Amino acid sequence: MRNANIRSLFVGILLLLGLGSISYAFEIEEQKRYSGANAQQSLSILSTADIAVFEPIILAFQRANPTININYVTSGSTEVMKAIYKEQAQFDLVISSAMDLQTKLANDGFALDYSSEATNALPDWARWRNQVFGFTQEPAVMVISEASFEGLEVPRTRQELIETLRENPERFSGRVGTYDVRTSGLGYLFATQDSRNTESFWRLTEVMGRLDAQLYCCSGGMISDVASGKLALAYNVLGSYAASQIEGRDGLRIVPLDDFVGVMMRTAIIPVGANNPDAAGRFIDFLVRLGQHPELSESTGLPSIVDQPLPAGTVMRPIRLGPGLLVFLDQLRRETFVRSWASSIEQ
Repeated sequence: MRNANIRSLFVGILLLLGLGSISYAFEIEEQKRYSGANAQQSLSILSTADIAVFEPIILAFQRANPTININYVTSGSTEVMKAIYKEQAQFDLVISSAMDLQTKLANDGFALDYSSEATNALPDWARWRNQVFGFTQEPAVMVISEASFEGLEVPRTRQELIETLRENPERFSGRVGTYDVRTSGLGYLFATQDSRNTESFWRLTEVMGRLDAQLYCCSGGMISDVASGKLALAYNVLGSYAASQIEGRDGLRIVPLDDFVGVMMRTAIIPVGANNPDAAGRFIDFLVRLGQHPELSESTGLPSIVDQPLPAGTVMRPIRLGPGLLVFLDQLRRETFVRSWASSIEQ
């Protein structure tokens, strides 16, 4: 907490010196301001969730809290980490799909404590140090173009996927999409978790590499390229995004693999230096109570963490909050993993 206080003091000095409006180097993808009906205060949010996905939640929160203006900024998960960790960018709330990076921010003193009746109701595995709060459970799935698999059995496991790709290089060359783990925080999280769950991970990476896999920062781009026909399949994309993007589109299918399905939690933290931590806490309370608003889960495709617990004994492999998420963020271990991945995918 001493480091956190030092950072808060440093930010306060910058503001007093008139330096709080410096431009930041992290990449902003989208930005939108939502004006409250009786606005008296502002809440700034930095998030990896696309505006199109998250807007129903923002509007519902604002209906319940009309005195709060909201400035919503989106960026990739690695850029979000950069913004807070390296640049101390001024935001009141940070929402990210890369739960390991959120855990590192908290572990390294970049998050404030917050506790409420709503957060205390979370399971222990969805709350860490009263600083990181999970509010969704989202599976990683494969999205395929059915036309690209015409005449073939759709793979149901990673081993079957390996065999299908190996046996049909002319069909899948340049048409397989996956994350670039060097730039995608979520992609790195899914890749490291896959490597823990299956020996097939490295073989699959090598096969994708030989087929000139197309690399992406985010789920949305991969899914769009499957829909356009550029890709035959997208591997390990967020099921929440897939469901919303392919709704009403013929010829696309979501395939949860039967050997295991990784399930991540979207998380929120209040960063050190937040100008309005009270409003940020109110937003967190709203997020962790999404189960009380089933219409929001339906319109966003984001399943509530409390009201939809994962059944035991299934292929689901939930990623839980805790210090174990920091293992692959050790600098040497990360460099080794990324180097091995790059040598496999860039053949």
